[in-house]
This record gives sequence, C-alpha cells and structure tokens, in this order.
Amino acid sequence: MKTFIKIFVLPSLFIVAISTQVSGQTRRSSTTNANKKVTTTTRVTTTKTTTAPKSTDRRVSSTKVIYKTPKKKVVSVRSVPNRTVINHKGQNYYYSNNKYYTQSRGHYIVIPPKVGFRINVLPSNYKRVYFNNRNYFNAGGIFYIQINNQYEVVEPEVGTVVYELPNDYEKVVIDGLTYYEYANVLYEKVQVNGARAYEVVGIIEIN
Repeated sequence: MKTFIKIFVLPSLFIVAISTQVSGQTRRSSTTNANKKVTTTTRVTTTKTTTAPKSTDRRVSSTKVIYKTPKKKVVSVRSVPNRTVINHKGQNYYYSNNKYYTQSRGHYIVIPPKVGFRINVLPSNYKRVYFNNRNYFNAGGIFYIQINNQYEVVEPEVGTVVYELPNDYEKVVIDGLTYYEYANVLYEKVQVNGARAYEVVGIIEIN
C-alpha cells in the first residue's frame, strides 16, 4: 500500500499543484492585461484640447468701414484761448480745455492727436485703465502710456475695456455688424459686472 501511494498518489498531487499554479499565473496575467487596457482608455478620454489665444491686434482696412452718418460733424471755433502749442512731426496742435485743435482756414478744428504724439502733462480728465499688465491713461478717448517723464499716444490692445466713450464717437458697420469708433479705435458694447462698457475689438487702418 505504501508503495502504491509513493508511485501513483504523490506524483498526481504534484501535477495538480503545478497546474493550479500555472492557472493562477494565467489569471493574474489576464487581469494585468485588462487593467492596462482600462488605463489606456482612460488616458485617451481625458486628453484636453487647447485653443489658440485671442489675437491682440486686429486691423481693419478703412475700405471695409461704413459710417452710419455720411458726414462727420466737425467741431470748430474761431479762437483757442489759453492754448498750448505742441508740434508733432511738423504739425502744430493747439491744446486747451482738455482738447486738441488744428488750424484750418482761419478756424480751429478739434482733432485727436496721432499715435506717437507726446506731452509732458496729462489732460486733467484722464482715467487709469489697466489691461494685460499695462497701465493706460485714457483722456477723452485717447490712450497714453508713460515713457520716462512724458506721456505718449498709443493704440490700445484688443480686449481693453472702458466705461464711456467721447461724445463725438461714431457708429460704423463692418461686415454687417455695428461698432463704435473714435480716433480709429473700434469698440463693441459689452456688459461688465452688470454695467455697460465698451471693449476694444480692432483698429481702423487708413489706406
């Protein structure tokens, strides 16, 4: 009997044990592979798609701009009291009462100063406008930045927001959409924290 157990029973148990171990390893391998598949699927579904940032410079050709008022109202006076004369690139500007004038046919016509124009003292009606890590000084619809001890007229960046426009702004139509324009800067009416505001959306490029 003992001989029978040694010859037949013990080898059989050894074979069963090996089969069980191999089966267990196979199940673990299958489980591991299944987990790998799940992980791969998860990575695909959580992939994020990024979009390009908003452009900071949108220039619009003046040929595409249609003014709702056929002729712009020209503000002119016969004299400019207590004026300060500022020359910029060969053109004289006459500054008084927070406005700039140019002389034409014996009259003085209100005009906005051009980009690059510099002054030593800001108009008294300026307001600070902060956008994109840049400090602007907005006075009567004109944007300035400080350079050393002077203030230079610049074009505001797209996205800059102001809460009021000069009285002589104009409505324009571009590609069927209505905007507001002053000094070649285009604005769109928006709401900011429930308040009406105007966001810079482009610059008119004179052809």
